[in-house]
Amino acid sequence: MNIQRTLLAGAILSAYSSLAAGQDAVQQVVVTANPFGAGANEQILAPAKVLAGDELRDKAGSSLGETLSSELGVSASAFGAGASRPIIRGLEGPRVKMLENGMTVSDVSGLSNDHAVAAEGAVARQIEILRGPAALLYGSGAIGGLVNVVNERIPTALEPKTTGQLEVRGSTVDSGRNASGTIDGAADKFAWHIDGNFRNADDYKIPGNRVYGDPESASGRLPHSDTRERNAGIGGSYIDSWGFIGASVSRLTNVYGIPSDEGSRIDQKQTRYDIDSLVKVPFDGFESFKFKAGYTDYKHAEIGEDGAPEVLFQNHSTETRFELTHKPLAGWHGTFGVQTENVNFSALSAEGGPDTVPVTHSASQAAFVVEETGFGPVKFNAGARLEHVKREPVTGVDRSFNLQSGSLGGMWAFVPGYALGATFSYAQRAPSTEELYSSGPHDATVTFDVGNADFRKETSRNIELNVQKTTGLVRWKANIFRNKVSDFIYGHITGKLLDEDGNPGEELRERIFEQADATIHGAEAELEYNPTGAGWSGRVFADTSRGKLEGGGSLPLQPATRFGVSTAYKMGAWRAGLSLVHAQSQDRLASFETTDTPSYNQLNANLSYTQKVDQYDLTWFLLAKNLTNDEIRVSTSVLKDIAPLTGRNLVFGVRAKF
Repeated sequence: MNIQRTLLAGAILSAYSSLAAGQDAVQQVVVTANPFGAGANEQILAPAKVLAGDELRDKAGSSLGETLSSELGVSASAFGAGASRPIIRGLEGPRVKMLENGMTVSDVSGLSNDHAVAAEGAVARQIEILRGPAALLYGSGAIGGLVNVVNERIPTALEPKTTGQLEVRGSTVDSGRNASGTIDGAADKFAWHIDGNFRNADDYKIPGNRVYGDPESASGRLPHSDTRERNAGIGGSYIDSWGFIGASVSRLTNVYGIPSDEGSRIDQKQTRYDIDSLVKVPFDGFESFKFKAGYTDYKHAEIGEDGAPEVLFQNHSTETRFELTHKPLAGWHGTFGVQTENVNFSALSAEGGPDTVPVTHSASQAAFVVEETGFGPVKFNAGARLEHVKREPVTGVDRSFNLQSGSLGGMWAFVPGYALGATFSYAQRAPSTEELYSSGPHDATVTFDVGNADFRKETSRNIELNVQKTTGLVRWKANIFRNKVSDFIYGHITGKLLDEDGNPGEELRERIFEQADATIHGAEAELEYNPTGAGWSGRVFADTSRGKLEGGGSLPLQPATRFGVSTAYKMGAWRAGLSLVHAQSQDRLASFETTDTPSYNQLNANLSYTQKVDQYDLTWFLLAKNLTNDEIRVSTSVLKDIAPLTGRNLVFGVRAKF
């Protein structure tokens, strides 16, 4: 799109100016999930990372978890190549909300790590990571934060000419083939958008043996790690001086293997319909009115080794959002609104056995507000959300929860370019449907899940302190945080083995959802040199977090402490980079976890060349991932002992912009 080309050109020109005249080079990328539409460099109270442009394309993987796994404070669940969800500061599942263009993705990836996120990064303009007050606009349960995939399926601006981007790439580790593209155009006051993605990948190669510590286990390729994905979307808008109104429809199909001993497969399908609108200055005292609505029809089948479906998951969701942004009033500038959601979810047996989760209707209504103000060098940001959630299973006890959440933060620019800040948040989360009502087999995870309809709501109290330098060629930031969670819900593997009917057997591990108080604390630091300029640039980072259950043991699946360093060179048509991430061994285990996770080193590199051919900007690129062919097992993966990450992988391709 033109906006991408303008931002890229502006960043390059600014970088040259910075190196020549010693001025700051800042690439201004607007964070769409921020209530005030602020730039990424202005997210002082809601620490954010925005992946866009070349950086996004270099890091793009087959899943959102893989794409974001090297960001500060972010790891991945790594359930094979087909399913990997972001984990933020040791929190996963329903505590990390997944959005697409500011609306809930409405898949079932938060239920279990074997479920893929139904949002595609290959056609995204940018991917945003947010925490803090802004997250309250999208859900009380986003204790860990949120990830927003922005693909612009509903255009918000008229393009002066047809623009787009097409890319093809191949990968050696899995014989992968990937083609994706977006095209945008306009006719008079009507704007349109088309995007699509095609991905085929075979079982991927692994270094060493499949089973950790077993030299007799299989090697070569990891069985059942293949993926087959198709995704397409189309949208249009009517745009005028008063604002815009538009709609879109998209379709996703994804068939991928689960690299467990059982060799299950998941056949995922989703159809999504969205409406988006904005009215500028709807009446006196207000800057804008936004209305969004979405309907999602999601389903997937978990297929056994014999090719027959075992469990059928369905999720039908309708969501609406109203937002009003008011002009500054008594020094405060803010947004308030209302959100509703109605969901019908089930996980039913396809074989006549017990259902994993009964058909359950959930309804929620929420009101929220986020405000900001400033007094000289000090800025404040505050947010609050009230929400009512009701869950009604066809079999079982209805439950209702009243949730109150709030956040307050301040940032003091004690000298120009330096700032010190603190944020406190209080958030409550209603137990999810599967945590309340599960009572059946989940074959892909080889578990028999048991919920508890008497669960209380979770309550999180989080405090974060940060200090940062935001100007100049050298920039840095450091954060420390502590999150105290009352009635934290987690899955406890008891050690019992059951059959498909829940009787003693040898097929499935019993997993009982339980509640206990927990504490998660950690720290992050990052230093960058010339992050957006031409010439040499560099980055070093470190992050660590630890989650503990009150009364004994660590939280399960906690991330390892990591250190990373990278350097890059950008000049003219050439761009190159090299990065190394070291993860320490992880021996902080939950009481039911049995094996430590070894340390690893991941060395990646990239090289690209851009040339002008007629009206096209062609970028030829080569990405090298895990150059040293290290055996990588991540502590946040349920399958870490039997499914290492990919070995050495060369990704090559060409991208055309017009």
